[in-house]
Amino acid sequence: MEKNSKIYIAGHSGMVGSAITRNLNSKSYHNIIGKSISEMDLTDMRAVQNYFEAEKPDYVILAAAKVGGIEANNTYRAEFIYQNLQIQNNIIHQAYLSKVKKLLFLGSSCIYPKNAPQPLKEEYLLTSELEYTNEPYAIAKIAGIKMCESYNIQYGTNFISVMPTNLYGFNDNYDLEKSHVLPALIRKMHLGKCIEDNNWEALRSDLNKRPIGKVSGNNTKTEIIDCLSQFGIRVQEIGNDPEVEIALWGTGEPKREFLHADDMADACVHIMQNVNFKDLVTTNTEIRNTQINIGCGEDIQIKELALLVKEIVGFNGQIYWDKSKADGTMQKLLDVSKLRQLNWKHKINLEKGIADIYANYVL
Repeated sequence: MEKNSKIYIAGHSGMVGSAITRNLNSKSYHNIIGKSISEMDLTDMRAVQNYFEAEKPDYVILAAAKVGGIEANNTYRAEFIYQNLQIQNNIIHQAYLSKVKKLLFLGSSCIYPKNAPQPLKEEYLLTSELEYTNEPYAIAKIAGIKMCESYNIQYGTNFISVMPTNLYGFNDNYDLEKSHVLPALIRKMHLGKCIEDNNWEALRSDLNKRPIGKVSGNNTKTEIIDCLSQFGIRVQEIGNDPEVEIALWGTGEPKREFLHADDMADACVHIMQNVNFKDLVTTNTEIRNTQINIGCGEDIQIKELALLVKEIVGFNGQIYWDKSKADGTMQKLLDVSKLRQLNWKHKINLEKGIADIYANYVL
């Protein structure tokens, strides 16, 4: 990419999109464009078409998606498959029509079969059934991979798919109903700490920034405590020295891999600068599994993660594991051999990364 190339980032205001924007700016790419959800509905084919015709981007990074944790994926199944298919269909097709030089499509590690061997290699795609709870989202992302491959094969485009592991970082989603495991842990333990410290000023400030349904910092203490209890933040004793217990889903036994969004952004920019689709093709016959896994190659048990977050936040209460709730896949660790061969490796370790984003969260 040239420094003055026009780069369209779909989802530029989200956690990953904003991280990619920061990374590009740090490397002197400043001709970056994007529109917020309120400005353009990416599921609207005509709106996306008009945008591409007007802006004529040179490069496209597709980081926009409807995302969420286990509960959100399992509850809003129709929205997850419909909206993600619409977004990627519109942007990938318009990128082809507009003759963009390169497109980067961001998927997810949930595309791999639930019982695939660990670590997950790119070649395991479509070898067996998916995890049920996020199957609609995974199918949408698999369709995006195949769309990129198919347009490359038929039309000679240069569309690349990357599959990140679980991401966390600045500008994350801390909605207790829809967030992923790590931001949910951070917020639950922060709110629990506020209660056990009798720091209602901090707790009300948090709820005013991020209301939970109709409950904000302006509600009564009783209303706030009742609301938090629905999300597993339970006050055992109320008084001058309250005791708090936090309930978490499942057994805590599954292992997950976590990558800082700033590392993810760096990997994406590295690939945009140095990798083309032809570099990922290993055969002249059946072209498949050209996606690139992006991760750190290390995982952690959710129980251990909870204790790490607890220490960083300074929460002193108890953790209760609700074994009636689903664990999801027991392990999802990406094989990052292909990424390493493309000369990229992560830099931010998990403990420092969590400490940094928690410091930013409480600002």
